Amino acid sequence: MNRRIFSRNLLGMAAGAAALDRVPAFAQQTSAGSAGGSESGLPFGFSVMLWTVFKDLPFEQRLEKIIEAGYKNVELVGEYHKWSAAEFDRNNAKRKELGVKFDTTAGLKHGIGNPQDRDAFLTDLKNELPIMEKLECPSVIVMSGNVVPGVSREAQHQSCIEGLKRAAALVEGKKIDGQPIRLLLENIDPEENPKYYLTSVAEGFEIMKAVNHPQVQFLYDFFHEQISEGNLIEKLRKNIQHVGLVHIADVPGRHEPGTGEINYDNIFKALGELKYDRIAAMEFYPTSNPVEKLRVAREMAIKAAKA
Repeated sequence: MNRRIFSRNLLGMAAGAAALDRVPAFAQQTSAGSAGGSESGLPFGFSVMLWTVFKDLPFEQRLEKIIEAGYKNVELVGEYHKWSAAEFDRNNAKRKELGVKFDTTAGLKHGIGNPQDRDAFLTDLKNELPIMEKLECPSVIVMSGNVVPGVSREAQHQSCIEGLKRAAALVEGKKIDGQPIRLLLENIDPEENPKYYLTSVAEGFEIMKAVNHPQVQFLYDFFHEQISEGNLIEKLRKNIQHVGLVHIADVPGRHEPGTGEINYDNIFKALGELKYDRIAAMEFYPTSNPVEKLRVAREMAIKAAKA
């Protein structure tokens, strides 16, 4: 399952300020090395959202390709939910053999925007945490879900806040692989799914401020926000302390940086200036050889961030 299909499925179910030199608040919780940044000489590391690449290969070979491309972190969309016990053990062993880290996963069935789904969402999270522990994956993506007919935007906004507060209580002080468990709320653009509630990064940051918990952060997806509202870097600068993950793809087409209208040189430069110390995850469809395009994207990011 890819994240576009997942978000649409989720929505269907749901329908039924920092200065340049300011170190983000979460920087004290983790080192650059834990995020993978030490190898590149940057404070932030790199990952690959696996649903976008090597989809015709067995899972173990996909991990090998990630290593070949120069990455050591991988993000999942609950692929393991379909594994047998033997497949789970084999794939997890391969991860350890290669030195791959699963830094983030997604795939919770329910979102937080519908108050009536809150208990189901919390159950999803409770069930996911033991699996994340086995995979040594410390972060999970949370979706708002669909606009709920008959429920005001104000009520859905508050539902997102209350849902994340309740979820934060479940992971309070808990760690996986030595890192605090983090809940990462994501925006989706209205072209990809016109029914999705949280299309605005600005609103996402307002939710983060209201939740006010160090283990609840925002997944800033530049691809989605360029389509939704733009003004990418200004919002990044003003809210860097709330950003726990960034996703990288260009517009249009969701291809690698440099193929479209987003100036990723400036974005990577800003991430370096802002001392962002988490993960920049590549979530694009390569226009040609995936290994080569992933390598080029990483090299581009390193060069720009150090400029």
